[in-house]
Amino acid sequence: MSSLCIKTNNEEILSYLQNEFSSFNMLNISYSLNEFKSYKNIIIHYTGIDKELFYTKLATIFSYLVIDYFEHDFIQNILSNNYFYFDNTELDKILDLCDENICDDDEFSFTNRQMILFDTFYEYITKHHSIIISGFIHFRLKDYRRLLEDLIDFSVNEFIIEREYLEFVSLLRLYVNSQVPSPIAVHLVSFGNNLILLDEHLEIIDVDKNALKAKYLSDVSFSNNDYVLNTLLNLLPQKIHLHLVSSSANLEFINTLQLIFVNQIEICTDCNICNLYKKIYVKQKK
Repeated sequence: MSSLCIKTNNEEILSYLQNEFSSFNMLNISYSLNEFKSYKNIIIHYTGIDKELFYTKLATIFSYLVIDYFEHDFIQNILSNNYFYFDNTELDKILDLCDENICDDDEFSFTNRQMILFDTFYEYITKHHSIIISGFIHFRLKDYRRLLEDLIDFSVNEFIIEREYLEFVSLLRLYVNSQVPSPIAVHLVSFGNNLILLDEHLEIIDVDKNALKAKYLSDVSFSNNDYVLNTLLNLLPQKIHLHLVSSSANLEFINTLQLIFVNQIEICTDCNICNLYKKIYVKQKK
């Protein structure tokens, strides 16, 4: 017979485990709830021969328990202790990024987190006959906590980059709004990864690459997007006709331009210029 004594005073955990054990899809399983002065426990017995399956099911239940009941508190505690210099609003934004990265990033996926927990619980319960839930969760889940710390570090870096980006955009928008615009209109054609600037006569405008090549920036590499933005900041046109030729056309950069040149930009997707460059784009893809 295989048995495990699970000790805890947490009523929610006791209820959770009883529900899970009640729906245990195995024969030869029995369990009992016992109450003592200092703690309560659930003892589960298995009298069958497939011990590996028994411990696999138990380790799976424990791993889900941690994710459902403790993970959010773990993340909050790590944030509070390691990143106490952020205010509450900033911490809330970082928590939101953690939630997004848990869903979107394979490294922090539910499957990966659950497997780390599963391995830790499985190794322990196959060698011991009792487990104190609170003590185990707080002192033996080092690999799991390390993964959560990596998740938080990753999310904090994202937050800092996003904050610096918004500060940069805000500074440029302030500059644009403080200047008198030139009484000209330009066309910015975006298709694929290409950006082309045209003047009012539809002549190509050479993007200004020299202004960004200051001596102290000689080791910095700039993209075509940087040169286009620099040229627009130098021209300060009264109107920017933005022609979106393809659906995947530099969306992040386009969004940045819209944030900087709030009142100057007009978006177009179906004019003569758009249709001309759509034909060019189709030919390039062939």
